[in-house]
Amino acid sequence: MNRIDKLKAEFPPADRVLPRLLIERDAQLGDAPLFSCGDSSLSYRETRQAAARNAAALAGAGIEQGDRVAILCGNRAEFMPIFLGCGWMGAVSVPINTASRGFQLQHILSNSGARLLVIEHSLLDALDGLELDQLALERLWVIGEGSLPEQPGLIAERMHVTEAEAAPGAIRPSDPLTILYTSGTTGLSKGVVCPHAQFFWWGVYTGDMLGLRAGDVLHTPLPLFHTNALNCFFQALLNGCQQVVEPKFSVSGFWKAMTESGATVTYVLGAMVPMLLSRPASPDERGHRIRVALAPGVPAPAAEAFTKRTGIVLLDAYGATESNVVIGSRMDENRPGWTGFLLPGFDVRIVDEADNPLPDGEAGELVIRADEPFAMSLGYFGMPEKTVEAWQNMWLHTGDRMLRAPDGWFRFIDRMKDAIRRRGENISSYEVEQVLASHPAVAEVAVFPVASELAEDEVMTTIILHDGATVTHEEILRHCEGKMSYFAVPRFVEFTDELPKTANGKVQKFRLRERGVSDATWDREAAGIKLRR
Repeated sequence: MNRIDKLKAEFPPADRVLPRLLIERDAQLGDAPLFSCGDSSLSYRETRQAAARNAAALAGAGIEQGDRVAILCGNRAEFMPIFLGCGWMGAVSVPINTASRGFQLQHILSNSGARLLVIEHSLLDALDGLELDQLALERLWVIGEGSLPEQPGLIAERMHVTEAEAAPGAIRPSDPLTILYTSGTTGLSKGVVCPHAQFFWWGVYTGDMLGLRAGDVLHTPLPLFHTNALNCFFQALLNGCQQVVEPKFSVSGFWKAMTESGATVTYVLGAMVPMLLSRPASPDERGHRIRVALAPGVPAPAAEAFTKRTGIVLLDAYGATESNVVIGSRMDENRPGWTGFLLPGFDVRIVDEADNPLPDGEAGELVIRADEPFAMSLGYFGMPEKTVEAWQNMWLHTGDRMLRAPDGWFRFIDRMKDAIRRRGENISSYEVEQVLASHPAVAEVAVFPVASELAEDEVMTTIILHDGATVTHEEILRHCEGKMSYFAVPRFVEFTDELPKTANGKVQKFRLRERGVSDATWDREAAGIKLRR
């Protein structure tokens, strides 16, 4: 029996809820370590107890099953117990990006209808300027030292958890566990409603793809308010591993942290690998125990260089908060430059604008269905129109352009909204980035459309160079020649020291598009550079 079938048999459908997972693993693994963050470490038993105790504290504050509890907190020891406490009693956690401020934060708190906000003391200034009296908020629980805020109409108190334990709630696999807000680049942020069973399947499918072993140490520097790090916890819980959470990603401290934790598996995002490669090679890069890293979106040249330098196999994968991990690769089935193959548990299609299936080799939008009940999200909280739009024709529309090769391997092309159309030709910003990233002087790169005076788009790239590297704008363009269609070679090039990013390290291309061409931008046509065709 394979790993997936074993976990399906161990946890029949009704048991695919957080309390049952914690109770079963406590009974089996008890004192083995499960969760660590900073100086705090919890065993399987202590994690189950922490969930029950935090649930009791929540109940004492008047929180009931189905109520939403917002969490504005970075990677610290208190985050996971309060998240699990909500899930234990049937309340719905609402983790919020710690960078959220102003209108966006007001919208999230309003849309979710959260009655309680658990907030890190250092983030209290995020509440400045908010219309708190327009929200459903009744209480603030403050984590950390410092004076309590005075907010009219709100009870502000220090977060306090005793040894009293609450009984687990009567929870179904379809019940919401958490609402995760996706960044809205063209509209309001949408709250993705993730049920208990979705996280069960996340842990099952991702753990299987990574080939996790009992006793593995899963080290993540990614924020707990996002899917990736939360998924990592369920991978650990279901597969008998330990999750170690780093307070934040640090280029200079990455290898030291990996070595000290004894990590065997880690998790990075596309931009992190070039950043790590930008530092001089050191013995620490080979002094670890890591065999594999889940690393979606890493450019193929950087992935190959990283594996050669560190010995760590980087596995690409595709998933979304709305879905699950759907496409991926394995250590013995890995193809740089390709996202992977269809993983068990899902059905996908590549479709055109009218939802008609496209043949292999032709790019279109990826749409997804799940084989198992509630393996994907329930929709967008309080936004029924957006839910219907995303689940058109009973398929989740991802907004991502991909193609499938005849042998079943998938390649990510672009976000639909990041696609560039120049003089009748469609251009993948992702594919242009792959070529630019292969230049030895390039540390990070973003490619995006800017308005053309002839209508449609022109291609622009903004580049961060490696420390000490020098290269001319024309040399960058000549590097592109012959490696892509002539019409895809960027017209505009700009060197910079920093790219705008989310807290999760994703480049905010909409900000680059909004800014467009500046006085610092080099124009190929104005410079009189002609491309070879």
